[in-house]
Amino acid sequence: MRLENTFEVAAPVDAAWNLLNDVPNVLPCMPGAELVEVVSESAWKARLHVKLGPISLQFLADVSREEMDEQSGRVVLLTRAREAKGRGSAEARIESAMTATEAGTKVDLFTDLELRGAVAQYGRGVVADVASTLTRRFADCLARKLADGASTPGEHSNASAPKPVNGFRVVIRALLQSLVKGIRRR
Repeated sequence: MRLENTFEVAAPVDAAWNLLNDVPNVLPCMPGAELVEVVSESAWKARLHVKLGPISLQFLADVSREEMDEQSGRVVLLTRAREAKGRGSAEARIESAMTATEAGTKVDLFTDLELRGAVAQYGRGVVADVASTLTRRFADCLARKLADGASTPGEHSNASAPKPVNGFRVVIRALLQSLVKGIRRR
């Protein structure tokens, strides 16, 4: 499935570019994510904690930067994740494109996502709305980092272990947003 999300940060393109390409620094902005290992300048291992009601999921992910074009403000990351207890897997190709705006920088995210196994059954119908909610949280975190001046590569925070993203709460919020959208269309 293809997901498209957009957000803006009140920072110049070069500052946003530096931060978004510093994966170890920006990964903690993803709700429930933690960096496990820096494999190379363009490859990382991460862990993602998700809680869907009584079900706790932990994904182990390999993330790699496949393309990077500073001139056009475009980056492509590939992620291959597997649920630690074998309940499924996911693959994502995430393309981000940055453009300058009057207020700062607009970031367009294009994600091609494939879910497999039991994981695919947990929430396939609400993935787009959940992704939208998580993108907003991600953008808010980036804005805070940029405001704090953490846009210089190598300034990695040593935050404690991440709180699992409560997928149940996010799914309920996404369902409510979908209902409101449906009512507004009528």
